[in-house]
Amino acid sequence: MSGQSLLVPGELSPHRTVPASIPRPEYVGKDAPAPYTGPEVQDAETLEKMRTAGRIAARALAEAARHIAPGVTTDKLDEVAHAYMCDHGAYPSTLGYRRFPKSLCTSVNEVICHGIPDSTLLRDGDIVNLDVTAFIGGVHGDNNATYLCGDVDESSRLLVERTREALNRAVKAVRPGRQINVIGRVIESYAKRFGYGVVRDFTGHGINTSFHSGLIIPHYDDERATSVMRPGMTFTIEPMLTLGTYEWDMWEDGWTVVTKDRERTAQFEHTLVVTESGADILTLP
Repeated sequence: MSGQSLLVPGELSPHRTVPASIPRPEYVGKDAPAPYTGPEVQDAETLEKMRTAGRIAARALAEAARHIAPGVTTDKLDEVAHAYMCDHGAYPSTLGYRRFPKSLCTSVNEVICHGIPDSTLLRDGDIVNLDVTAFIGGVHGDNNATYLCGDVDESSRLLVERTREALNRAVKAVRPGRQINVIGRVIESYAKRFGYGVVRDFTGHGINTSFHSGLIIPHYDDERATSVMRPGMTFTIEPMLTLGTYEWDMWEDGWTVVTKDRERTAQFEHTLVVTESGADILTLP
């Protein structure tokens, strides 16, 4: 391990408001979203809207990442991403999704995913994942990335670098006619070279007018993932790799997922559409 002390929950800031002029997803104010009953293949108009949502999400992610430094709170990163999305007419998709209280997820060190921004101070040597999703034009764009904070140890730095490469390899494996499980096969095969764990219980997902459409994208070689990729399908790939086990615990907040052995973990994510020849990333700034 890096020698850093383990994370503990901080204090939450007051609820951030979104201008009334910005349309909300249907799930805001509810315990759960309505089940998605639409198609996994999207038409050209929807794809263009998703490209807009993805671009805003990517730029909000980049803007928040610019503020990563020792002594900065994860709540500050939430404030920056929230303001960017609202200033560009987008609703932060996580805000109010199944009652999630903030506008992005901040997952530091041993947190696999869904960390809640709060008064936690980033420390020199931390790694921090920012997960940003924007809703605009009736569709969502979802992306995340893991960043280095200050002087990070070599094993953590390599984990981050290789997790990014795992995503890149998975995107290149996308082809119409292939089964979804080729994505996880590529990720797991690469991760095993370095002895990394590959998180199984948290996956990529279908995305469109729905934040999570019901389509599941495993990041390991899952023989059950036999859905065939077709042009126009939209989903996320978001591998979570660990320095130790892929097993996990959850904090009492019902959101924050940490590695069971408290070893570090990294994640990267893009929203993409299957094309006639491969994949087109929709979350590029």
